[in-house]
Amino acid sequence: MKEAGYWGKALRALEDIKASIYDRVRVKKGGLIFEGLLMPPADPSDDRHLVLKLDSGYNVGLRLEEDMAIELVSKGSPRRPELPEVAMEFREGLPKVAIVSTGGTIASRVDYITGAVYPALSARDLYSVVPELGELANLDAEVLMSILSEDMHPALWSKTAEAVARKLEEGAEGVVVTHGTDTMGYTAAALSFALKDLPGPVVLVGAQRSSDRPSSDAALNLTAAVTVASKAPFAEVVVVMHGDVGDTYALVHRGTRVRKCHTSRRDAFRSINQPPLAKVEGGEVKLLAEPLRGRSREAKVRVEAKFEERVALVKVYPGFDGSIIDYLVDRGFKGLVLEGTGLGHAPHASFSSIKRAVEAGLVVVMTSQCLWGRVNMNVYRTGVELLRMGVLPGGDMLPETALVKLMWCLGQTSDVGRVKELMSTNLAGELDERAQPSSYLR
Repeated sequence: MKEAGYWGKALRALEDIKASIYDRVRVKKGGLIFEGLLMPPADPSDDRHLVLKLDSGYNVGLRLEEDMAIELVSKGSPRRPELPEVAMEFREGLPKVAIVSTGGTIASRVDYITGAVYPALSARDLYSVVPELGELANLDAEVLMSILSEDMHPALWSKTAEAVARKLEEGAEGVVVTHGTDTMGYTAAALSFALKDLPGPVVLVGAQRSSDRPSSDAALNLTAAVTVASKAPFAEVVVVMHGDVGDTYALVHRGTRVRKCHTSRRDAFRSINQPPLAKVEGGEVKLLAEPLRGRSREAKVRVEAKFEERVALVKVYPGFDGSIIDYLVDRGFKGLVLEGTGLGHAPHASFSSIKRAVEAGLVVVMTSQCLWGRVNMNVYRTGVELLRMGVLPGGDMLPETALVKLMWCLGQTSDVGRVKELMSTNLAGELDERAQPSSYLR
């Protein structure tokens, strides 16, 4: 049986001694002896190494060779890490904050012996990991799903929106959604369009560094997120993450304006084309920009969470000939967001394919590969020609936000004119409506 990624030569060696992941094994190689727990492979594509966690706590990779002897010492299994017992008392006067977990680094604990990772999102787990949370709010935590953020998709956006709305209807004054960082911006945009008339904040939060690392950002991010959910004066979907590489403060980014701009830095998230909405420091939320909507106990949240999945985001590049657009038309796609160059351009070699898509009834939206600024398709002849074909300018929307918004718009109506009108209207702070002439809607 294939063992958690081991295959080929490594798998055969393990099967010969009937060893499994987390069993204790002994490896004799030359005059050296290594004994420890068998860990999952460091590189799933490599079938010539085994990974052992030694008693010292260090991992060692051992290359399989002819003179190597491997034996099973004892059977084992991953141990769920024990958390300290923490008294959980309802505290009068503290707000109720719901935490909905979808997965990600922030929603896990590591067994330091085996290296196994477990979800840690019960209220007791949270109080144990970050005791300060007990001073901020009465927590109601739920594990909705435990997935890698790259596996998030529109149907799960809908499921998350419904869960958030349920928590608000049950009396939560704010909701925190834990999420993997890689696609958190997409989910934030999706919830921004799907949740209407929010009574309080919906806060997405993640971690760049796992909780077993001294440089983990999980505690500050989670504390700041609960602070925003319980105290912020606005009722919007936002992302809360580290504002600097230290542990000084967190920034609050509008859900339709945020992008992950670094693979691993703790301050990886940035607001694009507008300032962050707020700053969280010293337990306080300081507004940096004008909120779209204030907190209101009387508001009743509505869910409009249908998304059309047959929408694509295509990046334009030198030599782009549009053949992928023809493929999407043939596959019955309903919408297309182009990530064009500069002010909103695409090579002339792709024009016939773009024109075919528009004539086939697809809504085609042009955005820019540039992080800052807006498309302006009236400056150069290329942009004017694309406008005449029926390509819709995406203003200063992020390409990924435009993708999510087009999915949402097509999920609400099949009327192309209405979809274009919605795409050109600021619905959740995603679009600065300056210089959006009505001719774009034709």
